Amino acid sequence: MADSLAAFRDRRSRELRKLAEEHLQHDLNQSDRDILRSAGSKVSTHAKVGSLLGLSLGVYCAIRLRTMRVAYFRAFRAIEKPVEVKFADGRTEPIPDITAQLASSKWGDAATYFFFSLGGLFLGGEGGFLTGTASASRAITKDPEAKARIEKAFRNYRIDVLKKEVEQLESKEEFGEIFGLY
Repeated sequence: MADSLAAFRDRRSRELRKLAEEHLQHDLNQSDRDILRSAGSKVSTHAKVGSLLGLSLGVYCAIRLRTMRVAYFRAFRAIEKPVEVKFADGRTEPIPDITAQLASSKWGDAATYFFFSLGGLFLGGEGGFLTGTASASRAITKDPEAKARIEKAFRNYRIDVLKKEVEQLESKEEFGEIFGLY
């Protein structure tokens, strides 16, 4: 049951991390490892900067939206509004005052700031991740020989991971064991 959520699958990630470290040490030389570390830090840096920019943009847009809503409300409150409607048959009906319902509330403002910030954080983080990935890819593909060694090491790593998965599946006998139901 503990393996059903990704957050609790620490044993598997430790095994994969150890296997990746072995391939990094045996299949690559120091310059290739430096290239990979540099590429990884580029992705991380771009994602962090993008997230901060996105969050800032979200907060800025929320502030602008709230300012516009307050300005519209003040303008609506200041204009002269009709208080009754007169029908063709001479009957008059009062029009309710909806000014109080149009005023901004604390909860509405909090929701605006929260959702705009969350949206900006998501868009900025994803944009930063994409630019970081592109930058890291250029750094790795700059040297064709290093790129070939890195690709070969990654291919060997994937082969070993798949072999371990096959061994695990072959060792399990029942349907529930395969899918972690027991």
